[in-house]
Amino acid sequence: MTKIGLAYLNGSVPGFEDFGNLPTDIVKENGLVNGLKASKELDALIIPGGTLIESNDINMDLNSEIKKMAQDGKPIIGICAGFQLLSNQIDIGRKSPVPIVKEGLGLIDVNFSPLITSDRVKAKVFDNSFLVKNQTEDVDGFHTHTYGKIEGDAKPLFYSKVQRMNYGDTNKKGDYNIFSGACNDDGNVIGTMIHGILDENPILVENLKEQIDIQDLDDIYNRNIQVKKFLQSEVGINTNIKIPEIKPLKKPKYLMIGSNGSDSGKTFILTGIAGAIRKRGYKVALLKVGPDVRDIIPGLYLTKGKMEDFSSIKIGHLGWQDIESTVAKLNSSDYDIVLIEGVMSVFTGLLNEKVPYSAAEIAMSSNIPMILATGVNKGGIESAAIDIASHANMLEKLGVSVEAILLNKVYNENIFDNVVPYIRNNTNVEKVLKLPKMKNADTRGFIPEVEIRYELFTSYAMDLIENNLNVDEIISMAREVEFEKIYSFDEIKSKVI
Repeated sequence: MTKIGLAYLNGSVPGFEDFGNLPTDIVKENGLVNGLKASKELDALIIPGGTLIESNDINMDLNSEIKKMAQDGKPIIGICAGFQLLSNQIDIGRKSPVPIVKEGLGLIDVNFSPLITSDRVKAKVFDNSFLVKNQTEDVDGFHTHTYGKIEGDAKPLFYSKVQRMNYGDTNKKGDYNIFSGACNDDGNVIGTMIHGILDENPILVENLKEQIDIQDLDDIYNRNIQVKKFLQSEVGINTNIKIPEIKPLKKPKYLMIGSNGSDSGKTFILTGIAGAIRKRGYKVALLKVGPDVRDIIPGLYLTKGKMEDFSSIKIGHLGWQDIESTVAKLNSSDYDIVLIEGVMSVFTGLLNEKVPYSAAEIAMSSNIPMILATGVNKGGIESAAIDIASHANMLEKLGVSVEAILLNKVYNENIFDNVVPYIRNNTNVEKVLKLPKMKNADTRGFIPEVEIRYELFTSYAMDLIENNLNVDEIISMAREVEFEKIYSFDEIKSKVI
């Protein structure tokens, strides 16, 4: 019986992709498969992405089993953070005055340092492993990482064509190639930054099947179904929070988390709401307006959801798929609730002639209701209240339904209570919600743009949401939608100016 392991560890995202529907067995941090050592039981191992390095939760037992499998010539495929684990070392010191170096297992001779990309990509292939045999065309997939600069002497496997790095366009042609995959000298230990590599490239899957001599393919797929049932039985990783089975909704309902600017806590709020809704049994889709899909990964860590080809809503030339196609695909899917995270302020890009270019325009296009959030940590609660009321009124003018205003990082309940009447008297929004300031929120491990530990960030986010908001009330704010139109630049100007 062929067995292909999938690492199930704190900080990992094993539901992020299907891995060719090949994993048959779960491998936990103790390095055991059904009570036996992975190196004895498994024919191959897949290590998914996530924050394995930041979470620092790979213990010596699993490390030893990975090294033993590599020594025995068995295929090991590490994707994103899984690749980093197989490398020599990783500098996770983004925005740190000094490098913060974590040691890898040293199985692939490369080092990592900060480099942000989040593109759909095509990658050139180098014939240095069994995995890419007969793969004469570029492979497809996507990037979503913060620490993706690779340097070293390992045999290259892939170079990805990217359009953006570190939030900026590479050039107008979009033909900048970055090192995105490598292997050990024997070609059996493989690392790549390309997600979806086994889902979108059938030749690679066939090569893996041939390498481990799979004869019982139906059995592989049947056991993979059981692996997926296990993944979907629990919120997050090793939380023991079980997901109940409920009757699915007939059609998905949508809700956007928008804000009046960056650092409002959109990612934190969306993550907590996603986990709390999944805990109630609903299947949750998570989308990001614009290209930076890294923001929705903490939510996917809790829901075990996939990064879909429509997870990034296109604005201008940035992102993966336009809103019309996205709504059409979702409305024929089995998702129950669709949560959308905005980008920066809901109005950022509103008057850019590239249409659409803002979260407000995406909401307008399909009558997507919104929770409008603001952080109060910079200008104070009073200033935040005045600003968010102005944002809510402009959204109403644009035809966007603001279901609730949420003040985040509230440090004084009395001041909050005093600004609630102001917000209600100066907008048409009745529901004014609050989340308290969270301790440790500004430390490394809690900041998506710098360093994040999914198991910590998500646990705090879900607890804060469930302890301070009525989750059923939030679910009731979501609405069924249909795409209507993209407003022209002139139409938007006439409404705004």
